Amino acid sequence: PPSAPGHASKVALDLRPRARMAAAKRVLVTGAAGQIGYALLPQICRGALLGADTPVIIHMLDIPPAEEALKGVEMELVDSAFPLLQGTLATTDAAAACAGVDVAILVGGFPRKAGMERKEVMGKNVSIYKATASALEAHAAKDCKVVVVANPANTNAWVLSKYAPSIPRENITCLTRLDHNRALGQVAERTGKAVSTVKNVIIWGNHSSTQYPDVNHGTVDGTPIREAVGDDAYLDGDFVTTVQQRGAAIIKARKLSSALSAASSVCDHVRNWVLGTPEGTWVSMGVISDGNSYGVPADLVYSFPVTCKDGAWTIVNGLEIDDASRAKMDTTAKELVEEKAMALECLQ
Repeated sequence: PPSAPGHASKVALDLRPRARMAAAKRVLVTGAAGQIGYALLPQICRGALLGADTPVIIHMLDIPPAEEALKGVEMELVDSAFPLLQGTLATTDAAAACAGVDVAILVGGFPRKAGMERKEVMGKNVSIYKATASALEAHAAKDCKVVVVANPANTNAWVLSKYAPSIPRENITCLTRLDHNRALGQVAERTGKAVSTVKNVIIWGNHSSTQYPDVNHGTVDGTPIREAVGDDAYLDGDFVTTVQQRGAAIIKARKLSSALSAASSVCDHVRNWVLGTPEGTWVSMGVISDGNSYGVPADLVYSFPVTCKDGAWTIVNGLEIDDASRAKMDTTAKELVEEKAMALECLQ
């Protein structure tokens, strides 16, 4: 019978089977009260990191002077009522922050300040990442996936791999997807094409100004990039330096670092790693070198082109490397060898 005036009708229960949500994943963000953390956390909670059907429990770690700010970030996450967010932990205790985490995004580090020598900065970051490694080793899930964002990202990741031996070395990576995405964006702007049509650029080596952004194997809308751009002088000159120095250019313009694009790139890096790369497409990731790929010395964290499937990355081998590319790839490898030697000095 119809409902009485002033009373709502009863709603029939929908008993049809629904797709079951995945189990919640614990995601650690260090340096969570900082700029990148503030840009990154909402993207994670919206599914950009692990997919729209994977709930998350967010672990946030920062240093004691940032504790109040960290509490404020946690309040905002709660206030945003993200459907995928199943819990938060905000702490200055590394052991608590690392407990049971499935993904660790390591943004926290010691930035270089005016007048500081490179070795001094390296020493401070080696100390931070040795301690972080110990906490992850003792408390994280044993199949935890790690992405290091803080600079020097490649060498910080190498230190982490040395002091967290029970975490598989292939599970410790560093972020060069930001550089990869910058390269995609530059090619898209130059050709007037949508960035989604630009494929298979490569970032080789270190996340530093020696990195080599390589377009020789890439395409725009199915056309080789060199053919689509039609300007080798640009691609071998201004394009390379623009990608290498983009971070500094953004700091000069904003008076702040590139937090938004870094956060977006972290999500791209992890999402492709976990959910896979599209068929025929590769991405750039800083991964541990086995000594058998492109002449890169073993035991460096070096950016390669990789494909991802079933939660694992594989280096794309067999690409033809010309002499000019070889020289640039060797230069950035040499810098990483020097950084590793400096890190070892700091560890003694």
